[in-house]
Amino acid sequence: MSDAVRIGLIGATGLIGAGVMAQCVGREDVRLTGIARREAQLPRGIRMELFVADPANWGDVIEAVRPTAIICALGTTWKKAGADEAAFRAVDRDLVLDTARTAQRLGVERFVHVSSVGADPHARAFYLRVKGETERELAKVGFARLDILRPGLLRGTRAEEDRRPAERLGIAAAPLANLLLHGRLRQYRGIKAEIVAQAALALAKRAARGRFVHDNDAIRAAARTLPQLGREAL
Repeated sequence: MSDAVRIGLIGATGLIGAGVMAQCVGREDVRLTGIARREAQLPRGIRMELFVADPANWGDVIEAVRPTAIICALGTTWKKAGADEAAFRAVDRDLVLDTARTAQRLGVERFVHVSSVGADPHARAFYLRVKGETERELAKVGFARLDILRPGLLRGTRAEEDRRPAERLGIAAAPLANLLLHGRLRQYRGIKAEIVAQAALALAKRAARGRFVHDNDAIRAAARTLPQLGREAL
């Protein structure tokens, strides 16, 4: 494990975070540390540490662990935020940026952030506007490498309390809808959370400097570069 890349996972309790942990089972090229506000169920057989702490203390954990890269899968829902714009922005923008700035100050070189297709700081839709604001400010933080993932509708099994009626309908319709989305509309296709997690992990291991934005097709391409440890290829 001496040559393993040290990766911090922020947002271990969500769909993408769970996927990242699952992908790390049996890996010798990654040394994963989770940082979360509440406990998460760890995959069987995984070798990792999970620190549960108030976000105000996440900097202490990052300083102690000193990851080379951070995968940020933070995010809340409109329901969890109490249908309150300030509460939603506090997590999806402010907490992400506070964590990123702290990480960069403490020497983290790479930051992989899971955003959303359609993110735009000038979007009319509040959700996409907040995502766009976050992306814009992340670009100013100063990481040696910044990867922004913009997946379409995430397909995967969420915890019961995280399931959203509209999202369930969208996932059910995704296979048919995907057939109708071509050209520039391909970026709006549904995509498996497992693939996004694989891409995030693969990108966190890349040392090339720069700022990169990945749509669905680029996410799939990045995921294919992650050694599968005997799993079926994508």
